[in-house]
Amino acid sequence: MNEVTIASRLAATSEVLWEHLSSLEGVNRELWPVCRMTYPRWAPRFTPETVALGKTMFRSWMLLFGFLPFDYDDLCLVRLDPGRGLLERSSLASQKVWEHERTLTPCEGGCELRDRLRFEPRLAWLAAPSRLIVRLLFAHRHRRLRVIFGELRGGIS
Repeated sequence: MNEVTIASRLAATSEVLWEHLSSLEGVNRELWPVCRMTYPRWAPRFTPETVALGKTMFRSWMLLFGFLPFDYDDLCLVRLDPGRGLLERSSLASQKVWEHERTLTPCEGGCELRDRLRFEPRLAWLAAPSRLIVRLLFAHRHRRLRVIFGELRGGIS
């Protein structure tokens, strides 16, 4: 199993960050301009009322530069803790195992946002390129988060 972890200390409360990260519009703000995820109109925000934990919600196409399909995510949340984080265990075209845990931890002046990714490519020889791509994509997402919300001293851990 491959694992990548990245964290940022952001100048925003956990409530403000939750509003951002619990919406696919917010996720797409992080991903842009590298890629974006598609989603149905009925699923713009993850809330306990709109998410059936442990069940695939929908298929989201990953679009490179916003228009070129390169992967899909059969999105499935197994934990949704408003203001604290979420855990996604989904099936991707490229990964037979995809687990994304996102946690929010309040700290003085803001909040630490931590992403932990565990994954296993469908083709074993793609492990090293997958680790690099995941690391680069989430480093990009955290750079975008620091631009959107501001960074507290301490930066990425």
